[in-house]
Amino acid sequence: MKKKVSLKDIANRVGVSTALVSYVLNNKKEGRISEESARKIREAAREMNYRTNQIARSLKTNKTFTIGLVIADISNPFFSRLARIIEDEAEQKNYTVIIGSSDEKPEKFCKLVDTFLDKQVDGLIIAATDGTESCLNELIENNIPFVLVDRYFPSIHANYVALDNFKAAFTATQQLISIGCNNIGMVTYNSPLFNLTERKKGFLAALKENGNRNNRSRLKEVSIKARQDEVEKAVANLLSSTQPVDGLLFGSNTIAVQAVKYINTLPLRVPKDLALICFDETDSLDLFYAPLTYIRQPLEDMARQATAILLDRMDKNNKITQVNIEGELIIRKSA
Repeated sequence: MKKKVSLKDIANRVGVSTALVSYVLNNKKEGRISEESARKIREAAREMNYRTNQIARSLKTNKTFTIGLVIADISNPFFSRLARIIEDEAEQKNYTVIIGSSDEKPEKFCKLVDTFLDKQVDGLIIAATDGTESCLNELIENNIPFVLVDRYFPSIHANYVALDNFKAAFTATQQLISIGCNNIGMVTYNSPLFNLTERKKGFLAALKENGNRNNRSRLKEVSIKARQDEVEKAVANLLSSTQPVDGLLFGSNTIAVQAVKYINTLPLRVPKDLALICFDETDSLDLFYAPLTYIRQPLEDMARQATAILLDRMDKNNKITQVNIEGELIIRKSA
């Protein structure tokens, strides 16, 4: 086996002390030495294929400079984009992100958290799934730094960064009302997750404020991992009622994609016959002849704040920070 290159090997090649090599390779700024010396050391390290001894580094600093990121569903464009932005944000702070997807399964979620802790991550950023409250409470009891992102539980006193989902759904429904929709429906997930229940409440509150009190029948729920036929059935039910809907709000971009596939087979024109709005953008909906109006979640801001809060928590700041960010209604052709 080829011998690993050490700091001493680099020092001998450049003609400097081992301590100086260590200082340069472990610090972004070299204010105490010349730029030329720092350049030579980094160049030699690169040519000699030097790799940092992470075990030794973690023993010295009591850190692994890794963050565990648990997301709910990597196939969902929202979560894949969020993961990428968090990864980029963490890299700027010299942290590596390890990513796992729970697939909306609480057992897999808890297993991922345990795996990350076994790997000695310094902290966790978590998009939780339903049924994981006990796992999160264990993290709190064991003083493990973590931040919830997108989803949180009001009963758990923890750091989080999330969208103001009530206001976002209220705003989206008001947009449908403002363009003349008289019978508005919503298709969303049948889940007790707080972010999803807030979207339902925002939708119903907007209808109530505009005089639509008998509105529960216009709220259709599908399972969290709904198949195409389940979404089609929900949309068909709303379109075939005694007062067919002329406006639809979708509780997620995944539901929207499935619904639009079905709507595109019907003798309806969007938005003339049926106006549509969804949560979160997705490239596939841009291919529809009437690109969907949607609620944009500020992913960059969410990722930046979640990462900053976690790093602060890992520096032994026990203050709880809870951030609700406003979404932005992006108006396009569908509504």
